[in-house]
Amino acid sequence: METVAATKENKMGTMPVHKLLLDMSLPMMIAMLVQALYNIIDSIFVAQISENALSAVSLAFPMQNFMIAVATGTGVGVNALLSKCLGAKRFNIANKTANSSLFLTLMNWIIFVLVGLFIAKPFLRGQTDVAEIVTLGTTYLRICCIASLGIFAEICLERLLQATGRTIFTLGTQATGAIINIILDPILIFGWFGMPAMGIAGAALATVIGQFVAAALALYCNVHKNHEIKFNFKNIIPTKFILYQVYKVAIPSILMVSIGSVMMFFINRILAVFTTTAIAVFGVYFKLQSFIFMPIFGMNNGMVPIVAYNYGARKRERIIHTVKLAIKYAIGMMLIGFLIFQIIPDKLLLLFNASPDMIAIGVPALRLISICFLLAGFNIICSSVFQALGNGVYSLIVSAVRQLVLLVPVAFLLSKTGILNRIWLAFPIAEVGAAILCIFFLRKMMRLLDFE
Repeated sequence: METVAATKENKMGTMPVHKLLLDMSLPMMIAMLVQALYNIIDSIFVAQISENALSAVSLAFPMQNFMIAVATGTGVGVNALLSKCLGAKRFNIANKTANSSLFLTLMNWIIFVLVGLFIAKPFLRGQTDVAEIVTLGTTYLRICCIASLGIFAEICLERLLQATGRTIFTLGTQATGAIINIILDPILIFGWFGMPAMGIAGAALATVIGQFVAAALALYCNVHKNHEIKFNFKNIIPTKFILYQVYKVAIPSILMVSIGSVMMFFINRILAVFTTTAIAVFGVYFKLQSFIFMPIFGMNNGMVPIVAYNYGARKRERIIHTVKLAIKYAIGMMLIGFLIFQIIPDKLLLLFNASPDMIAIGVPALRLISICFLLAGFNIICSSVFQALGNGVYSLIVSAVRQLVLLVPVAFLLSKTGILNRIWLAFPIAEVGAAILCIFFLRKMMRLLDFE
């Protein structure tokens, strides 16, 4: 039986586009900023243990990124189908999709429990032969993988809120989880308030505890505030139709983000030939750049359901207006990030207890890599538009070309010059290639919006 809310036109089809994009995106942008902040603070605390501990977390990050890729990719698929069904007034399929996402969450978690138990240590050994770094990294990664139900549930439940336009609640869930992580980090790492000093294991535990709290809060918001879907555990087994529609979008999205994990794995191996300090610098860069990129990803999360909903409702002008606004905001945010990285790279590195050697390597690294920011905002928005319109393959192609076809080979070739600083030039070179592809694909996708 359809709810009263379901019979009304959703705000994504009626609210003025500029106001709607801000309404949908700002809460998630703020939440993403908080998440980025706790990622940075997490590494700042780990850096106080030792530079090897910071390198260990950096080497574990590609697998963590892959885990997030599976969670967010599945969420993007669910989000796109759910929003499209709501826009087309197919409420029964929308509700079934929401329930099926719970089953997919459990399956993803089981997979990563096995990864933590059997793959974590070989994965670390594949990047470095420094025994202490392998031991520290294995400890950290196993905890994050085995207790990954929290992050999978959090992302799944937050995507359900986003798909129905209730993004304000995701601000509360993500911010709460991040704040708990920040509070627990020093307590568990250094043994404050009578707790045992757990070192790098404490950092991992602080992370997963924050994720579980955020997931619990997101569940509460869905049950009590999200009236367009109703949970029924007897209804969680997905149909073939739902699996196809979700993973038609999700698999390219998962692969797209996973390509980033493959890229980081190989870049770490390239840098290891020079020094493990370069690996630490690369890890710090990824933490710092998340503070610039995360708000754009938050805006993406607000933009995708708007585009998907209006695609289902066949409202061309609203789609185009949304995309143009998102691109303008993304370029503006990335320009700010570029200026910060150019002006105070040394101050950023000192946040991580950087040694003189780390400063010497890190300052030119941050300045050279951040040149790619000038195009990255446009590329990120385009990739999300492709996904929202049901063609995640384009996003996958762009990501593969940028990070595997261009970035890794160019970095490898530049490393053969024997000059570490030249490796960082591979990042802006790869972004130029990605931008060219995005323009080509975007023009093709816009032709699909002729609904006559």
